[in-house]
Amino acid sequence: MSEPFKGVINVDIRDSEPDWMPFEPPRAPDGAPSVLYIVLDDVGFSALGCYGGPVETPNIDRIASQGVRYTQWHTTALCSPTRSCLLTGRNHTRNSMACISEAAIGFPNASGTVPPENGMLPEILGELGWNTYMVGKWHLCPTDEMHLASTRRNWPGGRGFERFYGFLGAETNQWYPDLIYDNHPVEQPRRPEEGYHLTEDLTDKALEFIKDAKAVAPDKPFFLYYSPGACHAPHHAPRDWIDRYRGRFDAGYEAMRERTLGRQKQLGIVPEGTELPPINPIGAPQTRTGPEGQPFPAIDTTRPWDSLSEDERRLFSRMAEVYAGFLAHTDDQIGRLLAYLEETDQLDNTLIVLVSDNGASGEGGPNGSVNENKLFNGIPDDIEANLALLDDLGSTKTYNHYPNGWAMAFNTPFKMWKRYEFNGGSCDPCIISWPKAITTTGEIRHQYHHAIDVLPTILECLGVEPPETIKGHVQSSFDGISMRYSFNDADVPTRRKTQFYSMLGSRAIWHDGWKAVTTHPTISGWSHFNEDTWELYHVAVDPAELHDLAGDHPEKVRELVNLWFSEAGANGAFPLDDRSAVEIL
Repeated sequence: MSEPFKGVINVDIRDSEPDWMPFEPPRAPDGAPSVLYIVLDDVGFSALGCYGGPVETPNIDRIASQGVRYTQWHTTALCSPTRSCLLTGRNHTRNSMACISEAAIGFPNASGTVPPENGMLPEILGELGWNTYMVGKWHLCPTDEMHLASTRRNWPGGRGFERFYGFLGAETNQWYPDLIYDNHPVEQPRRPEEGYHLTEDLTDKALEFIKDAKAVAPDKPFFLYYSPGACHAPHHAPRDWIDRYRGRFDAGYEAMRERTLGRQKQLGIVPEGTELPPINPIGAPQTRTGPEGQPFPAIDTTRPWDSLSEDERRLFSRMAEVYAGFLAHTDDQIGRLLAYLEETDQLDNTLIVLVSDNGASGEGGPNGSVNENKLFNGIPDDIEANLALLDDLGSTKTYNHYPNGWAMAFNTPFKMWKRYEFNGGSCDPCIISWPKAITTTGEIRHQYHHAIDVLPTILECLGVEPPETIKGHVQSSFDGISMRYSFNDADVPTRRKTQFYSMLGSRAIWHDGWKAVTTHPTISGWSHFNEDTWELYHVAVDPAELHDLAGDHPEKVRELVNLWFSEAGANGAFPLDDRSAVEIL
């Protein structure tokens, strides 16, 4: 019982007095807002229209017009770790998510299982009277629990969600998905030839969950975690959405970066003096090596557009058209959610947080792929074979991913992409809308924040104190701080002072506008972390991390590196892992 029983108990019920209060289900305060998390996947900083990007996203732009956009909001640079931060308010290594859940290594920082002392937002809100729903990508339980003999304690239903419809892993086929409904697998309701697409199916279920409850309890608020898995590979979208972008990327990714940067300056997204890093910002494989002379992996370098053949340009352009169609189609489905909320007079009192889990993905390598699984199995792509499938890109016949030059372009003005701790991997879109409470709508915010700050923000907006225990587990402290102070004040100084980063051997630390960063290519096996070269950027004025000031300020480098080790120790970030595929196997 949550409340003591205050009735009277005697031997005979006729002489007793009931008290229903301890047995009543929890009730949210009158007028409490609903909460909608929209978590996009592999959508870089500059893909969305409201961030100066080339993809038309009118519904996301509408959310921005009714709220605020953040230009210095950060993630861990990878999906599972960021998602753990969004749902717990703790740093990813404290969540035992140093990497994706499939890469669990049996240490406290990387077990692939979020510990129960780090309670999740649905576990909090469900006990306070909110309905809690999730649709889409989970990616927060280890691989060896993604089966029917599992306890399911680390599935969404075990972490506070009353209803779930989606998939447990990192990605799934958008035409033939691996679907879980609550706690069991199900077949998709129809086939692609009958008009099926996963994002539409997920949106159908999200609306169904909300409507079912509203039919019984119309005043009860909800928390919906809408995580469609778009635009993670495979890039699958209806053909008509893809064809809307035919020809728009023919000028190439360098030209797109220039055009996007111009729009970003006009919008006030980046400072007027921002410059673009080179298309290969780390250098060619021959010039950037590891501590023992290991080459920088060619798969993480970009082929300049003017070096491509006409056929390659045709192929690469189509791959970008497919991605853009995928994102535009996702925006259309978000529009369905907004339309329902508006039609039912719920939109004004719904707190919407829209983010991406990391930067755009470079996992297509320099040439892109009609089957991204080739990359993960070390199989090189064949341009001629890919050209043969050009007209099938985005369809049921491919499992495609664009070349990494487009990742650079969709991350404008930043360098590199997902997995790296430069801003291309970790500085991502964040939009917060709450028409009832945010009065300075359509504005931009430059305060520095991180994914761990979202949950404390939600709790402050709802007037909710974090519980001391959840399911008998004493709760740990948050690492995040609320962002609400910045909603209606563009000029208030940022309240976050420090943020540490660690991903796949790469590391970074931000403190009071300065950032130190060191790079290990993914699964490079470079090791020798004590020999790392740290770069230094004054990101407060150089967000593109173009001007390395380490040589000018060695004392600042030492200060920040020492701070990184202090923060890493406090957040249980060790051991660091950059092992090669050969070492792992």
